[in-house]
Amino acid sequence: MDIRKVKKLIELLEESGVAEIEIREGEESVRISRASQQPPMMQAPAPQPAAPAPAAPTAAEPSAAESAEPAGQTINSPMVGTFYRASSPEASPFVEVGTTVKKGDTLCIIEAMKMFNQIEAEVDGTIKSVLVENGQPVEYDQPLFVIE
Repeated sequence: MDIRKVKKLIELLEESGVAEIEIREGEESVRISRASQQPPMMQAPAPQPAAPAPAAPTAAEPSAAESAEPAGQTINSPMVGTFYRASSPEASPFVEVGTTVKKGDTLCIIEAMKMFNQIEAEVDGTIKSVLVENGQPVEYDQPLFVIE
């Protein structure tokens, strides 16, 4: 593959904000990923909360975390993809805030690699909040719903 094409692909990747691209020409393929830029963003927030923790009593921080957890259980995305609240644009959402769900009920669909994956409730309860907008991209382990 021509190095000029590779350089042009890198420029397009940087301009578009896409995280990764893979191009195949015959038996040759090139994968360009901006993954090296993502860990610094993930590492930067981690030290910031760690700094206030030593200043505050250690017991106070877990109690704050505990008070957030009993308010409900989060349902996290099992994959990277696009979040959809309904099976089609004209269909009503699978669940709304206040909907009572049982373990195994479909909450949403995540499209990944042209495949639609139903995400099911892991527990019985009531939908307390929907944390992602319809049609938005989601990351692995990103919270989607809070069930109480």
